[in-house]
Formats: sequence, structure tokens, C-alpha cells
Amino acid sequence: MNRDAPPLSRIVEGLPPTVPFVGPEQQERDRGRPFAARIGANESVFGPSPRAVEAIAQAARDAWMYGDPTTHDLRGALADTLGVRPGNLVIGEGIDGLLGLTVRLFVNPGDVVVTSAGAYPTFNYHVAGFGGRLVTVPYRADAEDPEALAEAARAHGARLVYLANPDNPMGTWHEAESVARLIDALPDGCLLCLDEAYVEFAPAGTAPAFDLADPRVIRFRTFSKAHGLAGLRVGYGIAEAGIAAAFDRIRNHFGVGRVAQAGAMAALDDRAHLARVVAEVEASRVEIARIATENGLSALPSATNFVAVDCGRDGDFARAVLRGLLARDVFVRMPGVAPLDRTIRVSAGRAHDLALFAAALPEALAEAGAAKARA
Repeated sequence: MNRDAPPLSRIVEGLPPTVPFVGPEQQERDRGRPFAARIGANESVFGPSPRAVEAIAQAARDAWMYGDPTTHDLRGALADTLGVRPGNLVIGEGIDGLLGLTVRLFVNPGDVVVTSAGAYPTFNYHVAGFGGRLVTVPYRADAEDPEALAEAARAHGARLVYLANPDNPMGTWHEAESVARLIDALPDGCLLCLDEAYVEFAPAGTAPAFDLADPRVIRFRTFSKAHGLAGLRVGYGIAEAGIAAAFDRIRNHFGVGRVAQAGAMAALDDRAHLARVVAEVEASRVEIARIATENGLSALPSATNFVAVDCGRDGDFARAVLRGLLARDVFVRMPGVAPLDRTIRVSAGRAHDLALFAAALPEALAEAGAAKARA
């Protein structure tokens, strides 16, 4: 009897067995103890709206039913909030899930996709998984470079361009006019994937006005960040109606469950809670910057719920600082590509989270400096 496993597809066979992120849970299992401060995954430690928690609890009683596959009520509520039509919206399993669907919709094996070297790695993961070919451009002044992205898209005939505004992992941002110029500079047949996961934290003038007749851009937003529902996985895309409708051909129609839909609708309705979270994040960013300055470091200006702290040397030194913080039970992350990797990325935290970070950072810096001196 033949017991050989069926072969993987040629695309998958050529991919490394990796995932974009190693979660804090796996790190805790590996180290044998929990973190005392979980400020590395850009989650909202300030939690979801109490209304959302109540709606989730109520919906849990009906969890034996599938969620509405059309997400009718949630799309309607979002449309009212954003001032768009339900037909301009697509709901999915977080921005990550929608990015994968977007690549599947528009990228044939071998097609070029343009992004920035060091930008959000999950997008790259999807491009590779569907056989696309990545072309990257460097950051400029710790921000993604719209002009370079457009130039690369024209030079290579790209099908997709990815831009996060505000940016992950650096927290920097561009004004709406810069994004609009990028859209106009794209070649024919190219779609801009505009990731606006952190837009609620950004200053006015960051997000362009919606042009729902323009098929050159799809904008992605989420309930994972400012709304504090990362564990439910609810994201949405805003696009021209034909682009939005195309997702129905391939999306997982039951991918966003009943409980998640109920929680997202209740969170959307609680504008006061959202405003409180945005204020808490702003205060936390100020405190992270103060801690950085107190230790002779500098914090990059941020329009997100995290701050990139420049450790002042190279990536090896920053990685040593990161290891020192992890060893002291403070979970943070850092960019993976030079020169961005000279920084560590600290998520907004509560007072006791940041107190732990403040206590651990000078020790981690001293340890990293001593190791560097011995090398």
C-alpha cells in the first residue's frame, strides 16, 4: 500500500516553514513563566468597551448558530458611521485575513507586488503564499517612502502596492495629500492596499477623504486596535463597489462569527469609550518617550498605539536590549530589518506596565552595553 503523503503545491513547497510572528504565549511556554508586562503586540491593554463585553456575553448564548454570512447588520452600522454605502464594505477575519484575500484576488503567480523593506511582514507572507514576487524599497527617515513605492510600481508593472499609514513598525505617518499623490502615481491596473489599522490614533489630516468611485485603492481598518477586540478578529475593507463585491467570490462567508459581529457592533456604538482609549494611548506615548529620554534614548513621534524607541546603536545592540527586557518579564518587540532594527517597539500600557518597563530598561541597557564592550 502506498503511504506517501500527497505532494505540497509547488508554491508551498518552496516556502520556509515559518510564521510572521512568534506570539507571546509561545514565548511564555518556551521560557516557562508568564510576562509581567505584555506591551509588545500592539494590543489595547485598556480593553474593549463594556458595552461590547456585554454584547459578547449575550451573543455567546446563541453561539450554536453561525454568524450572518453577509454581516448585514455590522456592514450597515459601519456604513452609517463612516458615511459610505454597505456595498463599499467587506468584512473579514481581521486585516490579516483581508490582505490574504486581496492578494488571492489580484496576484497571479509571478506577478510583482511592491512594499517597503521592513514593513508589516504578514502582507509579505500572503504574497509569497500565493506565488507573487515581492519588490521592496527602503524607508526614508524612518517612514515609508510613497514616491519610491510609486516609482517601483511603475518600473515593475506591479499589481499591488502596500502602504501602512500610520506605519507599523515605526509609528510614523504621512498626511492625506501624500497618500493621494501616491494613488495618482500608480501605474494602470495597480491597486493600493492602504492599511489604516491605527488611524483612530492619528492626527487629523492623516486619512484621505473617501473616494468610493476610485478602484485604485482599498483601505483596511480593524476592531483589533483602538476598539480592543484583537481576540475576535474583525477587520473591514473600504473600496469601490465592484472591488468590494469581488471578495464574495473567494471569502470565507462564515469567517466572522456571531459573537464577533455582536461585539464589533457594540464597540462601534460606544464612541465615548473609543475617545477614552485614544486619550489613554496618548498619555502612554508621552510616558514611553519620557522613559526613553531618561535613559539617554530617543522616541520616534508616533501616530499609533506604540512607540519605536531608538536604542542609539545598531540592530545587534537593540536585540540585546530586547533580550534583557524579555528576561525581566517585559514583552516588547522590534523591527526585523536594518536600519529600523536599531529600535525597540513598546506598546501603550497601563501605569503598572510602564513602571515595569521603566525599571527593566536601564538594567537591560547596562547589560547590553557590557556585552558589547566584551565583544
